[in-house]
Amino acid sequence: MRPENDLLLRALLRQPTETTPVWLMRQAGRYLPEYRATRARAGSFLALAKSPAFATEVTLQPVNRYPLDAAILFSDILTVPDAMGLGLFFSDGEGPKFAHPVRSESEIASLVPPDPELSLGYVMDAVREIRRALGNRIPLIGFSGSPFTLACYMIEGGGSGDFRTTKTMLYDRPDLLHRLLAVNARAVTDYLNAQIRAGAQAVMIFDTWGGTLANGAYQNFSLAYIKQIVAGLVRENDGERVPSIVFTKGGGLWINEIADSGCDAVGVDWTVDLAAARRAIGDRCALQGNLDPMTLFAGEVQLRSQAAQVVEAFGSPENTDRTWAGHVFNLGHGISQFTPPEAVATIVDSVHNIGRKIRARSHPD
Repeated sequence: MRPENDLLLRALLRQPTETTPVWLMRQAGRYLPEYRATRARAGSFLALAKSPAFATEVTLQPVNRYPLDAAILFSDILTVPDAMGLGLFFSDGEGPKFAHPVRSESEIASLVPPDPELSLGYVMDAVREIRRALGNRIPLIGFSGSPFTLACYMIEGGGSGDFRTTKTMLYDRPDLLHRLLAVNARAVTDYLNAQIRAGAQAVMIFDTWGGTLANGAYQNFSLAYIKQIVAGLVRENDGERVPSIVFTKGGGLWINEIADSGCDAVGVDWTVDLAAARRAIGDRCALQGNLDPMTLFAGEVQLRSQAAQVVEAFGSPENTDRTWAGHVFNLGHGISQFTPPEAVATIVDSVHNIGRKIRARSHPD
């Protein structure tokens, strides 16, 4: 059964829409005072993410505050390698770390894709609880990191400015990195399918670090494994199509190739010309994006103008032959923790208004 507001799903599947749907990456996050209060009650980020009750509360906070067209599961991309035994922890001011990074042949050989219903059961419980709490209001998006993005953290042991250890392995021991990526691809496929079975109505693959790769390396070490995942996804659940979104930050060079991955939508960052991207992709899939997150620090007039430029760049989703393209408005990356909450209200209102006006122009009578 589709949600009452199914704008997002229709846009992703390139079906007719009355306006442009909008949700924001990291929409449940530190810019919201209610999130900060819940985070303080939980005691730590991991306690927050691993509690289905807290995860549900945080997921619902932005959609209760703003008329967003989708909720996205509150979790972390690194739950998957954590479930493989790498020992995820967070250091103040330093972000996520792994107690047991994998770099040697024996360490990588010992990795096994986790059973998502067992070691990641708290995520599936959260998906089910969020669906109940949403009451079929709007769709719920599930997600995972891409195999390469997960590998970066698993090899480096945390974040990195240059991914030196990962790229050394890529060039010196490509066979070893491919072995790790194959395990990750299987793990991500299982994880996303478990989310779908638990109730996720769309899924997104975050390829955060794929854009750091050289041309050629991207296709071999990132996109090839994303294609494996997309091919293995459950495409329908409870009689409804479950669309997939692939987002490679910095991946504008490879939009055409990502569109051929089998996904339903390509996410693009703010460096991409949305009109050109639409022409390039044609009728293969929808687009998601792509406002610069820093725009949200501008005044209201400029913010409305910038949001309108994004929607206008895509244009009317109705094609001249009466078929439909799809555009989901989003940021080009995650929302900053310093964003004024009122800026999000302005964005959502602006996108919905200009989306309706663009469609009205196509049918002036």
